[in-house]
Amino acid sequence: MGTDTVRAGEADEASARRREQRGWYFYDWACSVYSTSVLTVFLGPYLTSVAESAADADGFVHPLGIPVRAGSFFAYSVSLSVILAVLAMPLVGAAADRTGRKKPLLGAAAYVGAAATAGMFFLDGERYLLGGALLIVANAAQSVAMMLYNSYLPQIAGPEERDAVSSRGWAFGYAAGALVLVANLVLYTSHAGFGLSEGEAVRICLASAGLWWGAFTLIPLRRLRDRRTPARETAPGLPGFKQLAATLRDMRRHPLTLSFLLAYLVYNDGIQTVISQASVYGSKELGLGQSTLIVAVLLVQVLAVAGALALGRLARIHGAKRTILGSLVAWTVTLAAGYFLPAGEPVWFFVLAAGIGLVLGGSQALSRSLFSHLVPPGKEAEYFSAYEISDRGMSWLGPLLFGLTYQLTGSYRDAIISLVVFFVLGFALLARVPVRRAIGDAGNPVPERI
Repeated sequence: MGTDTVRAGEADEASARRREQRGWYFYDWACSVYSTSVLTVFLGPYLTSVAESAADADGFVHPLGIPVRAGSFFAYSVSLSVILAVLAMPLVGAAADRTGRKKPLLGAAAYVGAAATAGMFFLDGERYLLGGALLIVANAAQSVAMMLYNSYLPQIAGPEERDAVSSRGWAFGYAAGALVLVANLVLYTSHAGFGLSEGEAVRICLASAGLWWGAFTLIPLRRLRDRRTPARETAPGLPGFKQLAATLRDMRRHPLTLSFLLAYLVYNDGIQTVISQASVYGSKELGLGQSTLIVAVLLVQVLAVAGALALGRLARIHGAKRTILGSLVAWTVTLAAGYFLPAGEPVWFFVLAAGIGLVLGGSQALSRSLFSHLVPPGKEAEYFSAYEISDRGMSWLGPLLFGLTYQLTGSYRDAIISLVVFFVLGFALLARVPVRRAIGDAGNPVPERI
């Protein structure tokens, strides 16, 4: 009877964990539409056009009296959002770990971001300042929410299933991004048939991403559970950078965790730069049109679903570390192939996009799950704040190298191939991390395959 009771309890616990995992996947489904439709496709060109309509005769706008080229306003707004996120994430992460109440903080960050995105419907005429403010709030809120979302992974998935759970989350996100992007493109390309101007169609696409984000966030908020964490010394009220410094000092007691984070920072910088500069390479070097580039983005989204799931399965056989290392080799080969792409040939650019999509989701998903093994229990949100800053706030060196290479050589082909250094160096740094020992040193059980 006692054994039956134990088995029933274990079955109930496993069922509750699977329910929580399914709810967790839906936050990726909810927020990834913002990254795809808003940041990657529509907002940059549209906000730039709004700023240009408000510019003076010399092409400058003057936010807070500061002269800024209209064409640089979007990039500067993104940079300011990163600074705000860097300030906020360590504070929110420490508060989440201290109180064990991640869910209210996740809900608050998600709905602030969703509301700001929905508010982009009112971005018309010369309201570039409104657009910049909404972008800064939405982007920073998304970073904070993603940090809290990621920190749930070690709590809802056991060591042996974490790679698969993380991969499914990424796959859900890419699937949602592709689905909504198809709907957006139908509306955008057929706006006249719907009785809309081009600007109205774009504003509806932007706002719909916010509504989607807010609506589907209800599912994880219903299914995820808060967990009380062991009491520990904290430093409440520290400013963001000081709290981040305190987290990094704590990481020094886990140097192998810090070594992985350094490797991730390097190769993820390369990944983020390829994502952000591929469209520039396609338009400026290969002479491809906007419609071709949008279809390529959609292709990346669709294939990233299959790639995330496939690499998740490979990780179950070969371990997460070996699979990530293999993905870095694939990234290097893809960039080398991109260097030789012929101009004016969309088919070959689509082949390049397919290669990027197949390794993109898996390398990101497995990096997240591997890092989750290296986080000391009770410090998930705090450590994932440093991880998220590495993911979003520190990816500046790649664009700098890309820009400098182009400036010195005048060739986007040289600029794109220069990014290989991030994948080669990231491979070398990750290969040196003894992950089994790192997991044990963090106080976590070591999976059979890692």
